[in-house]
Amino acid sequence: MATPRAVKTCPICGKPRVEQFRPFCSRRCADIDLHRWLGGPYGIPAAEQDDTEGESPPSRDDEER
Repeated sequence: MATPRAVKTCPICGKPRVEQFRPFCSRRCADIDLHRWLGGPYGIPAAEQDDTEGESPPSRDDEER
């Protein structure tokens, strides 16, 4: 006997997703997700890089000399 496939849901509202808007259920939920990425609530953490001696990287003028 085959096991039933789990219905994947929209990560925004929890309704069953629609293939046209995958992984969302509608254009509205896709737009909500995009707004969250662009507006700031979502983000990818980044580590600050330390300068070795507090010097700024060479400018393009310095590289040509």
